[in-house]
Amino acid sequence: MVTVTAAAAIACVLAFASPAHAATFLTHAQAAAQLSAAGITWSSSGGCSNRNNSTCTSFEQIRQTTISGVITLKNASGCAINITAGTETGHASGTYSHWNGYKVDISKYSCIGSYITNNFTYVGYISGWGYQYKSGAGNLYTDEGNHWDILYYNCGGC
Repeated sequence: MVTVTAAAAIACVLAFASPAHAATFLTHAQAAAQLSAAGITWSSSGGCSNRNNSTCTSFEQIRQTTISGVITLKNASGCAINITAGTETGHASGTYSHWNGYKVDISKYSCIGSYITNNFTYVGYISGWGYQYKSGAGNLYTDEGNHWDILYYNCGGC
């Protein structure tokens, strides 16, 4: 009876779970609204949000898990967060890239730096990138000198 009950529970979960490959991508306005509601700011050296301009900070086609991850980080840390880069052109390419919606850059503040270094596991120095830390959820936080580069594989427990 226990085996049948466990199998039924697993079948129920699988029936309602979203496929792992089904990502939700947001418009700039949708992402900006969620960030604003969470008290997260963003800035752009060009004062713009055009995805095709490297001096802009764009959230066009960012993944919902990335936005939720930043919100989780703010709520868990209690620190101010300012995003300085999103999905705009001008970053390194690859599957888990800014362009593909997996990454954001945030300003370096002592509060968020302390939170990351005290709560996440130090991975090591990545030559050409910086000092990297891994959260319990598997997301990667890299101190690139003048900002934190964050790779969100998931929302970090949202």
